[in-house]
Amino acid sequence: MARHPAIVERLSLRVRVLLFFAALLVGGWVALGAGVMLALRQAGEGAAQVQPALLTAALFAGFGLSGLIVWVWFLFDENIARAIERLANGMRARAHADVARGIDTAPGRYLGDLTPAADAVAQTLAEARNALVERVARETAQLSALNTRLEEVLADLPAGVVLCSADHAIVLYNAAGGALLDGATPPGLGRSIFAYLDEATLRAALDRPDPESAGAFDCPVVGGGRALSLRIRPRADAEGAGGHVLLLAPPAGGRVAQARGVEHDFDLAARPRSPALLESRLEDLTYVVFDTETTGLLPSEGDEIVQLAALRIVGGRVRAREVFDMLVNPGRPIPAAATEVHGITAEMVADAPPIAEVARRFHAFAQGAVLVAHNAPFDMEFLRRHEGAVGARFDHPVLDTVLLSAVAFGQLEGHSLDALTDRLGIEIPPEERHTAIGDTRATAAAFLALLRMIRAKGIVTFGDALAEVRRHGRLLRDLNG
Repeated sequence: MARHPAIVERLSLRVRVLLFFAALLVGGWVALGAGVMLALRQAGEGAAQVQPALLTAALFAGFGLSGLIVWVWFLFDENIARAIERLANGMRARAHADVARGIDTAPGRYLGDLTPAADAVAQTLAEARNALVERVARETAQLSALNTRLEEVLADLPAGVVLCSADHAIVLYNAAGGALLDGATPPGLGRSIFAYLDEATLRAALDRPDPESAGAFDCPVVGGGRALSLRIRPRADAEGAGGHVLLLAPPAGGRVAQARGVEHDFDLAARPRSPALLESRLEDLTYVVFDTETTGLLPSEGDEIVQLAALRIVGGRVRAREVFDMLVNPGRPIPAAATEVHGITAEMVADAPPIAEVARRFHAFAQGAVLVAHNAPFDMEFLRRHEGAVGARFDHPVLDTVLLSAVAFGQLEGHSLDALTDRLGIEIPPEERHTAIGDTRATAAAFLALLRMIRAKGIVTFGDALAEVRRHGRLLRDLNG
């Protein structure tokens, strides 16, 4: 054992306790056997007379000892080992998932002063965090005002503004820019600008000695059968990293719908990109969290999606303007029992597009991202059965918040969405529960909290997370190949 400390460290406390009592049980039987052998040896010629009685006594003693050890193990596991794991999970949730309420002290009633001490630490941490948040808010008020003003200026510009990093990833776009780029692939932070604008035309302009002096030129839109008037302004940040600002406008006589808002993440320009998914840090990946509402629970028997909603997480933040939410015409009646759950009626989806079209749009929305869902096998089965009609495969990497919850809190805890959000202090407005977009927002909040918790346990890369969730395969099937 001493030569394999890593193996021991990976075992949970409850497993270690189980192994301890198992060793005690084996040791008890070995001691009884040794005692019987010694007694028979000392009996000498009379061993034949005492052997049956001695063996019977030894068996009774052995089974009695086994029952006692199993009973003590059960009490110890339920009231000590499991209570300590729950206490540790509660402390980890409050340290890394920003859970504000106090720790539930009921499971740790046999732990003496440990539970009150842990609760006191959690409350002190919450008070310190609140004080820090207030101080940071005061000291950054001026910066926030300047940032808000910048967003207002960019939002009010009639031209579209798109800021790209040196490797051509979008790190900022205003509402006009997003509207002009919107096509086969929805605009999104971290996506390549070549997903929207013709790569050959744009690269030729960027390769000029002075792209800005060339003035405006027409650049075709990918898959759109149209072109945009484009100006380029090279850019370099304080560290000298390159990039460029694109000023977009419709061709002469065209108009763009007026909308307000700016989406940006300047850290994307400096964030390292790993070509290998398994070695990528979890916080560096782009995620699409999604949920479905359906006519029933059996896709193999004809049940279909009636609503599909999703949102993007880039740079560890939910991007409020990068949202997908569509009703779906299932092509079949919606049972009254299903309507009672999600509130969607046949009249509401009568003019909605069919699943093939909605799934095709969702596939484009989720391009290049890791899919995240609560009980992902259920939702993915509804999508994958329509891959032929969509013309594309839903072969994205997948993370399941059910399995991540098991990694963070242990397999024996409840892992329903309600149980998970309750443990993490996430409130789901009653009117949003069992709506695709409402459950998606709750799942996204839980997912970000779980990422912080598992990172504290040393799970840093996607490969680390994959190895851990696969240890809970008895709870739910992992979908990553």
